[in-house]
Amino acid sequence: MSFFRFVFNLLWFLLGGVIMGLAWWLAGLLCFVSLIGIPWGRSCFVIGTFTFFPFGKQAVSRKSMTGQGDIGTGTLGMIGNVLWFLVIGIWLAIGHIASALACFVTIIGIPFGIQHLKLALIALAPIGQMVVTNQEAESGRYIR
Repeated sequence: MSFFRFVFNLLWFLLGGVIMGLAWWLAGLLCFVSLIGIPWGRSCFVIGTFTFFPFGKQAVSRKSMTGQGDIGTGTLGMIGNVLWFLVIGIWLAIGHIASALACFVTIIGIPFGIQHLKLALIALAPIGQMVVTNQEAESGRYIR
């Protein structure tokens, strides 16, 4: 199974995943311009790296993985996600949706389009999310 994951990640990276990953990193650099934007910038770099090679990983709520709330999974995280959505998130989501539509044109591109749609959802509210392998997500999803 890891061979197919490697092939999908390589094709993803070469056929456009690098562009959206760099868009996430650019958003992160823009967030680092102000001290207030540093938490968003950090999330951008984590999710941007995830965007480069997304197959075999997924973004999950930190609260569902750790069983504990934190500043990013509570009310402040929700406020942060609303601000994120209004300033940057909507643009990254639109980029992922446009990329998904381009991928859906071919049958071979359908798995890539689905991945872009998942990343578009993450782009709407990244605070409080963490990137883990599929195995970690399956084993930790029900921790309370």
